[in-house]
Amino acid sequence: MKIAAPASGLSTAQVAERVAAGLTNELPPRSGRTAWDIVKTNVFTRINFLLTVLFVMVISTGSIVNALFGLLVIINSGIGIVQELRAKATLDNLAVVGEGKPVVRRNGVAAELLCDQVVLDDIIEIGPGDQIVVDGEVVEASYLEVDESLLTGESDAEVKQPGDQVMSGSFVVAGVGAFRATKVGHDSYAAKLTAEASKFSLAKSELQAGVNTILRLITWLLIPVGLATIWVQWTNNPGESWQQIVLRMSGALVPMVPEGLVLLTSVAFAVGVIRLGKLNVLVQELPAIEGLARVDVVCADKTGTLTENGLKFGDAEALNGANADRIRQVLAQLAAADPRPNASMHAIATDLVLVGQAWQVAAMAPFTSAKKWSGISFVDQGNWVIGAPDVLTDLDSDTAKRAEAVGSSGRRVLLLAETDCLVDSAGALGGVSPVALIVLTQKVRPEAADTLAYFAAQGVAVKVISGDNAASVGAVTSSLGVAGAEVVDARTLPEDETAFADKVETAGVFGRVTPQQKRQMVAALQSRGHTVTMTGDGVNDVLAIKDSDLGVAMGSGAAATRAVAQIVLLDDSFATLPHVVAEGRRVIGNIERVANFFLTKTMYSVFLALLVVLWRVPFPFVPIHITFVSWFTIGIPATILALAPNAERARPGFLKRVLSFSIPSGIVVAVTSFATYLLTKPTSGLDDVAGIQASTATLTTLMIGGVWVMVTNARPYQWWKLLMIGLCSLAAYLTIFLMPGWYLAGVGSWPWLTKLNPQLDPLNPAMMGTALWSGLVAIIVIEALWWISGRITGRHRHIFGSLAD
Repeated sequence: MKIAAPASGLSTAQVAERVAAGLTNELPPRSGRTAWDIVKTNVFTRINFLLTVLFVMVISTGSIVNALFGLLVIINSGIGIVQELRAKATLDNLAVVGEGKPVVRRNGVAAELLCDQVVLDDIIEIGPGDQIVVDGEVVEASYLEVDESLLTGESDAEVKQPGDQVMSGSFVVAGVGAFRATKVGHDSYAAKLTAEASKFSLAKSELQAGVNTILRLITWLLIPVGLATIWVQWTNNPGESWQQIVLRMSGALVPMVPEGLVLLTSVAFAVGVIRLGKLNVLVQELPAIEGLARVDVVCADKTGTLTENGLKFGDAEALNGANADRIRQVLAQLAAADPRPNASMHAIATDLVLVGQAWQVAAMAPFTSAKKWSGISFVDQGNWVIGAPDVLTDLDSDTAKRAEAVGSSGRRVLLLAETDCLVDSAGALGGVSPVALIVLTQKVRPEAADTLAYFAAQGVAVKVISGDNAASVGAVTSSLGVAGAEVVDARTLPEDETAFADKVETAGVFGRVTPQQKRQMVAALQSRGHTVTMTGDGVNDVLAIKDSDLGVAMGSGAAATRAVAQIVLLDDSFATLPHVVAEGRRVIGNIERVANFFLTKTMYSVFLALLVVLWRVPFPFVPIHITFVSWFTIGIPATILALAPNAERARPGFLKRVLSFSIPSGIVVAVTSFATYLLTKPTSGLDDVAGIQASTATLTTLMIGGVWVMVTNARPYQWWKLLMIGLCSLAAYLTIFLMPGWYLAGVGSWPWLTKLNPQLDPLNPAMMGTALWSGLVAIIVIEALWWISGRITGRHRHIFGSLAD
């Protein structure tokens, strides 16, 4: 061990010089995106570009009412920008609370600072659980061990001495020390880590992959069908004015654009971030919301998750006739000599205050989760170790059996022992003499039982994984209502990978688990097809949290643990997890509904346009007709359902479920609408009264089909969904049957209303009768498709109740 001379750190003047020179630890935005990035990505989109081009074309005809769809550009961009800026503000504010604050030494005084306040050459103090926030050179080290596995893949911790390099992204597992910052800001690996750990992104999720596939499909359909539509409308309608041709061409192209799909996907995630932020949940990676909705196994560390972080000194049970006063004296000296005490030593230090002079330290062995003990050799006062009784003594010894009996009540039991050798020597545990059993009590989180019951009811398996004694862990879980779970001492787990995975899958409680075993357990469960969440708060949980499908850290946990987790529970409340699950399910389930709406609309628009091209007839609609359909059967209900509660557990197969219903439904709506058009279309064209009546009849069939798509997508029904369906259907009825009358009545008084002509006329009973019969056919077939798609995708269909049923 080498300890370099203490460095007092930079002076105030030296810090100011480096700040002026730009040598600061400037990091990317905590949310990963600037405000300008959010504005750009919401305004300059392909969808907005297409709609803007069509808007300019329509407005050039002088028809203001047909250009109303142009409002979608403003509405889409505005809603997206506002919600994502709110989400960004939430993430940034919570990240300040949740991020680790390095202890920086300046003017000889150590104090916590924000990461971006570190400057080049700062002296940063580190201890167990601390993350290395910038690259640097070690200047002080006392048994300092750094885990660099997140960078190098090497599982063994590296012993660091003065002069050694440390890399940001690694973390301290044992010992204390200090290092000088040699690379800060964008030169440091920390910049990359921050960008990855806190990015507000939809990347790497099944949901986004599915949405992107849908958009690619739509693009490939839109290009050829759109070009064919333009050609037919320009070459086969010689009697119509160019303005009417442009309107009908735009009426065919506008509904092909899925204007709300990307918007509502982003908004649903952004609102999820905001809602979770109000619960003190920091979402560091946006796909985490989706991930927790898919989780079927939760691996929970006992300490800090099921129990509160704080331990309380309970008793010291003397062994082999040891003196009680001597035991308490040794414990007080051990606690006082530990530069960065863990929870157990902190509990001892709180209750046993050092009296008299501190003993001189000759050697030290810091605690690590892998070896499960620590020790200090004092000059002329002996060599003392404290740790897990079943590690320091034989499992069959009377001491170990007594510790097992005490621990079976759920308390933590440590063994204080004296050894013949210096504690940092290779044979430190060669001659251990038990002196006392140290009993620590820990309080079970009051909300833990309800949370475990919630997961059980949702079909989510909970594996309790702890470094504590297996009997103690089993007692705690039993007190929380987890009855019948097999309790396993991890030291007895088989080495064979298959047998190891079998035992991990069947058992429910594991004690004496090493950090490497936690990692192996996560991998074993993933190899069996499970989606795994790992929750924890200590440095021993870092690797397992990083490898899990979704890592959840406690806000008061180690800085390294918070840095690698996708979700941080800032209030340390395990009871928040069900809310996170519910939010994830709401987002995933509702985006699937939204995708059904917009893909169905695109499909019937594409196929209707294709049928028009094949028959080489004028397109039956102008943009205002499609605007009505989009508002009342797609946009309004999709927006409401995107933000509604949804407790259905997320499952793989998002794309298959959406396509299995949307494509055939879209074809049905297109075919029945086109059949109405062919049966009612006059030979004279669509500009006269008969033509407008034929367009109205065709629109009626399209509206009926669209309404029934809404009816099926809204299931299972609740009162508010029925109200939404009723109001949207009423609005559709008023549009077709009453708006034309209102328009005609108003034109006499206000001639300027001619520019707002809806071009609707429902006064032909024969045509409207044909429309209603075709609409009835659409309802029957769409209803059948809804039940059939449920059978194909394995979804249980029901009309009333909740999706969780």
